[in-house]
Amino acid sequence: MGPATRERFAAAIRAIDAANADDPHSLEFEGRRHRKEQLHAELMTAWVQRLDPEASEAQLLAARAHHLRRWTLPREEYPEGRVGYRRWRAELRRRHAVEVARILRAQGYEDDVVDEVGRIVRKDGLGTDPAVQVHEDALCLVFLQTQLGEVAARLGSDKAVAVLRKTLPKMSEAGRDAALGLRLSDDERRLLEAATAPA
Repeated sequence: MGPATRERFAAAIRAIDAANADDPHSLEFEGRRHRKEQLHAELMTAWVQRLDPEASEAQLLAARAHHLRRWTLPREEYPEGRVGYRRWRAELRRRHAVEVARILRAQGYEDDVVDEVGRIVRKDGLGTDPAVQVHEDALCLVFLQTQLGEVAARLGSDKAVAVLRKTLPKMSEAGRDAALGLRLSDDERRLLEAATAPA
């Protein structure tokens, strides 16, 4: 990136972070409390850079904005069950893409970059597009880092293992290798090992 491009990118990141700054939810990570979506945005950015050192500007912007103001559309607004959950997730992805497009256009980004960021945020092309796969890997890794323990406490070990058995196949081999290298608690490590063991 040239100096002007770097400044525009930095301004976009600041605007995305500002949009997430009033998140009412927090979580503890590595001994400190963080605003949930801000922490997730920072971890996503770091994982995309680690998994793909040549990640494009659009990939990094999509990582930062992947859950932009997520709390404004609560899960409770949709019916219980799998169908309601999928409708909620689809609307979240659509809304995140719309909101980050507004931010990026305000910073002077061209339509091709805005469209690419939106496509990655919506996960269009998952399974065929390497950039979207890196995004999915990073999402799964952030989940494992920050939410696995809470999911196990809420659902119990057996259901947490079932969740992991649905999560891990979404990941690439590189993503699964990174998951196995995560610094997890002993209980979380046991869950991950149970999920990866042959049936």
